[in-house]
Amino acid sequence: MKRSGIINAPLAGHLARLGHTDLVVVADAGLPVPANVPVVDLAIVFGLPRFTDVLDALLADIVVEHAWVSEPADGTAAGGWVDARLDAPAERIAHDDLKAMVARAQLVIRTGEDTAYANVILRCGVPFAV
Repeated sequence: MKRSGIINAPLAGHLARLGHTDLVVVADAGLPVPANVPVVDLAIVFGLPRFTDVLDALLADIVVEHAWVSEPADGTAAGGWVDARLDAPAERIAHDDLKAMVARAQLVIRTGEDTAYANVILRCGVPFAV
């Protein structure tokens, strides 16, 4: 049994396969996801689990070198919460552009978050100097 970190088996398996520059999306319950993009659905009911809880657990497990959030996310769970946890503020982009980027993701993690625009796209980094 794992000592710490993410214990959801499907999620841990997907995370172990990520590489440098791969995209991971932490999504609210309503973000549309193309059929070809793998999804680990953690949602139980609206509000559980929260976007912020899932993002905190994920950031403890993976290296992130860049992030994007929708411009309307400022003032929501995705805005300041994301910026406070990364080395640099997330890049703001139009919501339609963020939704289009989801098609290039290696993984979407669906939360039960019921706050509009609580989505972030993370680009994986590496834990050593490049």
